[in-house]
Amino acid sequence: MRVWRMPKSLRMQRSAGKIARLAGLFSLCLIGLNVTESSAAPNAAKRPNIVFFFSDDHAYQAISAYNDPRKLIDTPNIDRIAREGMRFDRCIVPNSICGPSRATVLTGKYSHMNGFYNNTNSRFNGAQTTFAKLLKASGYQTALVGKWHLVTEPTGFDYWHILPGQGVYYNPPMIDNGRNVKHEGYVCDVITDLSLDWLKKRDRERPFVLMCQHKAPHREWEPALRHLGHDNDRSYPEPATLFDDYAGRGSAEHGQDMTIARTMTPKDLKLVAPPQLNPDQRKAWDAYYEPRNEAFRKAGLEGKDLVRWKYNRYLHDYLGCIKGVDDSVGRLLRYLDDEGLAENTIVIYTSDQGFYLGEHGWFDKRWIFEESLRTPLLVRWPRVVKPGSVNKDLVSNLDFAETFLDVAGVEIPSEMQGRSLQPILRGQTPADWRKSFYYHYYEYPGPHNVQRHDGVVTDRYKLVHFYEPSANYWELFDLQKDPLELRSVFDQPEYAQTQQDLTRDLERLRKELKVTDKDPPESSITPPATPKKAQQRKSTGQ
Repeated sequence: MRVWRMPKSLRMQRSAGKIARLAGLFSLCLIGLNVTESSAAPNAAKRPNIVFFFSDDHAYQAISAYNDPRKLIDTPNIDRIAREGMRFDRCIVPNSICGPSRATVLTGKYSHMNGFYNNTNSRFNGAQTTFAKLLKASGYQTALVGKWHLVTEPTGFDYWHILPGQGVYYNPPMIDNGRNVKHEGYVCDVITDLSLDWLKKRDRERPFVLMCQHKAPHREWEPALRHLGHDNDRSYPEPATLFDDYAGRGSAEHGQDMTIARTMTPKDLKLVAPPQLNPDQRKAWDAYYEPRNEAFRKAGLEGKDLVRWKYNRYLHDYLGCIKGVDDSVGRLLRYLDDEGLAENTIVIYTSDQGFYLGEHGWFDKRWIFEESLRTPLLVRWPRVVKPGSVNKDLVSNLDFAETFLDVAGVEIPSEMQGRSLQPILRGQTPADWRKSFYYHYYEYPGPHNVQRHDGVVTDRYKLVHFYEPSANYWELFDLQKDPLELRSVFDQPEYAQTQQDLTRDLERLRKELKVTDKDPPESSITPPATPKKAQQRKSTGQ
C-alpha cells in the first residue's frame, strides 16, 4: 500500500483543519491492483466529483455565454456553468479533429505520443495510461456514456455505454459494456437518460467521474423533432467572410473541400430524410421539412442566393442540435442540485474542437485557424472558481487529464504533456504558464482535403507550415491587426523579427514535445513512464 501525497496547490490553499480531515483520503492502491468498496476510504467522497460534458463539433460562437455578435442561439443551461464558474476564451486543441481530441483528453498527450493521429486509420491503444485508469485505481467510480469514436473498446471505466463509430441521431444502436443494444428516441435524450440512470445507481460513498459525451452537433446536424421549429424560419446574420475568396493565402486554403457552396450534400441540407426514422418520426420530419423543401425547389436559386439558403438551412439544423445538448446539460445540473451534489462536483462543458459556422464560407474544422482551433471551455467548481470569471490564458484539452488527477489528489504521470488547470481555476495563473502552443494536423489525403500542417500559436500570432511536397509553404498571421486571418504576412520586412522568434519557438516546442517526424509512423505509442508529483511539474511552454 502506497500513500499518495496531496498536491501542493491543495496543501497551500486549505486550512490546517481541512488538511487534517483530508489526510486519510489518499491511502490508495497502486495501479493494477483491484480497488474494492472496502478498500476505498469512506471519506473519499469528500474529493470532488467530476461531470464532464463533451459535445462534438460545438463552436464557441454557438454558446450565448461567448457573446458572438451574430447572437445565433440562447443556451441557458450551458450558460449557467459560465455564470456560476469560469469561461475560458483561449482554450485550443493540438489537433482539430474529433478522434485525436478524444485521445488527448484521455491521455494528456499529443497525437504523436498517444498514437491516435486521425479518424481514417488510427486505433486507440487502450493499454496506455489514461486519467480514467488512474482515478479508478484511486477509488473513483468511472463512467463514459455516448460518443467514443476511438475504434477499440474503452478501458479504465467501471461502466461504458457508447455509440458505435459516429453513431446516429434517431433510435441509436449502442454498445453497453460490450453488448449490442438499440434505443428508441433522440440521441441526446438517450445519452442523458443513461447518464442519469448510472448516477442514480452509483455507490454514494465514493466519488465519481461521469463523461457525458454527445454526438450532437456533428454532421449531418439532425435536430430533435421537438426542436425543428426552434428558430421560426429565422434569417441568420452572415459572417463577414461567408464569400471569402482566399486571396492573400496559399494553395491549402484554395484547395480545401469544406465549403457551404460546394461541399454540402442533399442529406446535409435535409433534402433527403435520414433512414433511421420510424413512421411517426418520419411524419413529423416531413411536416416540417417538406413544405420548405418544396419552396426551395420552386425558387431555383443560384449563386450567392443559393449559398445564403444553404447557410440558413445549415444553421437551423446545427443550432437545433445544440438545443438538445443544452436540454441535456439542464437535466444533469438539476439532478446535481436535487441530490445535494452540486457543491462538491466540478462541472466541465467543452467540445472536441471548434467548428466553422460559415466563416470563410466553411463548415467543419481541421485548421489551425481560430474557429477550428478554439474550443469552448466552461468550468464550475463551487467555492473554488469565482462565479462569472473569464480567463484568457492559453489552455488546452491537453490539460484536462492533468487537471482531473490534480483535483483528485492523484499523481500526474511524467509522460503527460499538459499542465493542471487547478491554479488557474483558483484565480492564480502560474508565472511560468505557457505563452505559446504547438499544433499539428495530419489527416491528408482525406475528408475535406485539408493539407497537413503544423505551427505555433501565441496570444497574437500564428506561424503555420503547410508541408505537403506539392505545396510546401509558410504563413504568418497577426491576430491583432487581422483577427479574421485574411492575409498572411510571412516574409514581410516589418515582421522579420517576429517571424524569427516564432520559428525558433516552433523548433523548441517540437524538440521538447518529441515531435520527431511530420508523417505518422506505423505505431507511436509511448510506454508509460514513472509518475512524478503534480507539484513538481515544470512548464515547457507548450
